[in-house]
Amino acid sequence: MRGLAGKVAVVTGASGGIGAATARRLAEEGARVVAVDLDEAGARAVAESLPTEAIGVRADVSAEQDVAGYLAAAVERFGRVDLHHLNAGIPGSLAPLPELTVADFDRVMAVNVRGVFLGVRAAFRQYAAQGGVGSIVITASIGSLRGSADLLAYQTSKHAVLGLLRGAAMYGGPLGVRVNAVAPGIVPTDLFAATPQVAGGRDDMARRASSTPLRRAGTGDEIAGAVAFLLSDDATYLTGEVVSVDGGASIVSTVRPSGGAGAWDFAGYDRALYGSG
Repeated sequence: MRGLAGKVAVVTGASGGIGAATARRLAEEGARVVAVDLDEAGARAVAESLPTEAIGVRADVSAEQDVAGYLAAAVERFGRVDLHHLNAGIPGSLAPLPELTVADFDRVMAVNVRGVFLGVRAAFRQYAAQGGVGSIVITASIGSLRGSADLLAYQTSKHAVLGLLRGAAMYGGPLGVRVNAVAPGIVPTDLFAATPQVAGGRDDMARRASSTPLRRAGTGDEIAGAVAFLLSDDATYLTGEVVSVDGGASIVSTVRPSGGAGAWDFAGYDRALYGSG
């Protein structure tokens, strides 16, 4: 892809899953990478595995000083930052709405929304300081575009980042800074590792993904390809866009036979969610 070789890219949530896949793809395209994660050992391991110059940095993306710290580390090592993939996020609780705690809701919003805000703000400050243009990609979600009765905090946070995306794209356009997002569908990663054998958690991902037009789950590499495209000079007239990378899940009309109408046991689901009464 044009315009990635030699650039410096920050990738948050880079110790595994989509973040690690993006770090690899950008490195394969010739970019130098700053792999950022709360898991410092994981971030460093990813950085050391890349074919280009890279560093791993520990940061809590919800903490202002940590975001400043990973940018400072990037500039100290490479002198500038050109590309940002703001990918770090947490799923939060699968608890039904009445049981969701304020603490869990606030933690998800802190990482998934404040973390993106801080990352976008830091990117714009750095672009201004180095007197250049740049590109930002945010990891949104199919949960940014559709509703469900579980993962309420996550879903709310992923709707919120679209507001950040559009405001940042409006602000950045005249400055030559493009801001876009990818909205992954079902991509089995460690994000849901803590929820095995829970409906909507880790172990039924393949079954749920089989309802998409492509009839399968996606991979981190497939999301990374879309991220790399949006960051590259092959996408120079794209900004403010949300690209769904979800096997077609977001286009499905669930009330039509081809969309699975009548195929799901909603009576059983409702009993599990709301009780027999």
